[in-house]
Amino acid sequence: MGKKIATLITDMFEDVEFTDPAKAFKEAGHEVITIEKKAGQQVTGKKGEKVSIDLGIDEAKPEDFDALLIPGGFSPDILRADDRFGEFAKAFVQAGKPVFAICHGPQVLIDTDLLKGVDITGYRSIRNDLKNAGANYKDEEVVVSRNIVTSRTPDDLPAFNRESLKLLAD
Repeated sequence: MGKKIATLITDMFEDVEFTDPAKAFKEAGHEVITIEKKAGQQVTGKKGEKVSIDLGIDEAKPEDFDALLIPGGFSPDILRADDRFGEFAKAFVQAGKPVFAICHGPQVLIDTDLLKGVDITGYRSIRNDLKNAGANYKDEEVVVSRNIVTSRTPDDLPAFNRESLKLLAD
């Protein structure tokens, strides 16, 4: 039975950090739902990839989803200016549902205030932010800590997708 994966995404996301996991998840029989401020609009990645938004953040309910994906790029920093996105992510962490964040994606997780003691990785420029949030920063291609899978850059996507799919298979 496929799982429903919520994806927090807005303009300036790192294209391949959405398209690559989304393709892997769909090929494994899962459904990927995109969430931004308003449904029906399009967001554009740093390299021009266009993505249609399925749900507005106010219509999206964490309990309707099995997992959360947060691609990197500038998208996470733009999203975290709106507290609703951090609150949405917090519900997944608290419920122990799988959370997949790559590159700058963990920035949204910082706003959950739930990273204390969590092993995590992310793009090098956010390592101190993650440490200041209480996380144990690791410079590794993929880090799995309880229900959270994180990776550093697009180069880590094969490992990121592999570990994310493992959590979805449970």
